[in-house]
Amino acid sequence: MNRQRIGKPSCRTCYHTELIGAIGKLLPHRGLPLQIEDGRVRWTPRLLATCAILMSWLPGRALKDSFMAAREALVAMYDSRRRPGDSCEGFLAALAKSSKEMLATVVLTLQNKTQDLAGNQWRWEGWVVMGVDGSRVECPMTKANELAMGCAGKDKTTPQLFLTTLFHVGTGLPWCWKRGGGKESERNHLRQMIGQLPPRTLLLADAGFTGYELLRSLKQAGHDFIVRVGHNVTLLRKLGYCVQENKGIVYLWPLGFRDQKPLVLRLVKVRQDRKRMCLLTNVLDGERLSDGQIYELYKLRWGVEVLFRSFKQTMEHREMRCGSPDHAKIELDWAMVGLWMLGLISQEAIGRRRRLERKWSVAKSLRIVRGAIRRVRQPRAKGGLRHQLRDALQDNYVRNRPKKARHWPHKKREQPPGIPIVRMATNSEVKAAQRVSLLRLTG
Repeated sequence: MNRQRIGKPSCRTCYHTELIGAIGKLLPHRGLPLQIEDGRVRWTPRLLATCAILMSWLPGRALKDSFMAAREALVAMYDSRRRPGDSCEGFLAALAKSSKEMLATVVLTLQNKTQDLAGNQWRWEGWVVMGVDGSRVECPMTKANELAMGCAGKDKTTPQLFLTTLFHVGTGLPWCWKRGGGKESERNHLRQMIGQLPPRTLLLADAGFTGYELLRSLKQAGHDFIVRVGHNVTLLRKLGYCVQENKGIVYLWPLGFRDQKPLVLRLVKVRQDRKRMCLLTNVLDGERLSDGQIYELYKLRWGVEVLFRSFKQTMEHREMRCGSPDHAKIELDWAMVGLWMLGLISQEAIGRRRRLERKWSVAKSLRIVRGAIRRVRQPRAKGGLRHQLRDALQDNYVRNRPKKARHWPHKKREQPPGIPIVRMATNSEVKAAQRVSLLRLTG
């Protein structure tokens, strides 16, 4: 005789076990304890990290609303543990005390997970292909934010944080980032992140990263690069500096660095949308990296623009919600962790073969995860969270009309960087290069 079971659903069939498994699999096993010896502490490191990640996935302009929804899900996920505090201010204060140490541990674990997930996509022709770019994120117009961050845009803009991100081209996932005030330089951010680049990185960058010191630092660290160059850069030909010169060889040697070695580079000219575009690389051998390959690789840098669009538009992190500058920076850090973890969870569920056929959809993944958080105590759908995320793929239909909106009041109309000034080296510059070369050989 069949009997209908009446009562609560089994814990194994509810979404809270799915969320614990998905998030816990990507968090480090050591360094983020769930329990600590001091029984007075209610926000332990693992609860703090998990709550911050859940908040990054939840919508809402009010920070307290996202916190309450994330805490409710967290209590359901760890129902046998002591309940954490119900104050958003207390949570932020606890997170601020240990965020730096926790982030270092979490980022290292996510980097290892990204490399494992990439598999054969981790390297291309011996290089780890990375892209870099920067973007500004707005913050509430509090007095503290205005004093600490400043306004880097036009008049009457909000305080801003500048975010410079490195991402892995093969997976489209973040690798590391630096953030600071709205007026900080993306070149300085990248210089600080050179030590975090994997060995033998091929870096793709736009025209904002053509500084002599930065490119020299990348080369000295054993990395290669492809960077767009504009009209604000002067390049020299026929300098005669210890290299067999051909048509594409140029030198980057600004006036302020004439006591240093000139950078020997290769200039590649291509056409994009009927306009000329110039790219620089320190890979001088055309057989190792052809002009066509350089252009195709540089186009992949657009992936970081898609990453920023997903972060700011799809995940609704165009503006931070904390009125304190320290808390706004921490919110931005954990929002980036949330995007990274969402990508790892989704792409692992999708599988390597299906990822090669179609790209991952951030919007679909976010919709699925948000539904699981809202129904955290309810029975999961057939197949569970992982089964649902398998179909988080972009649509493969052919678009017949442009996606651009008819009326876009905030559309950027930036001028393209143009082409660099390329001229023959003067006799005095040739002699100066010879002196530098002799000093290098005798020194």
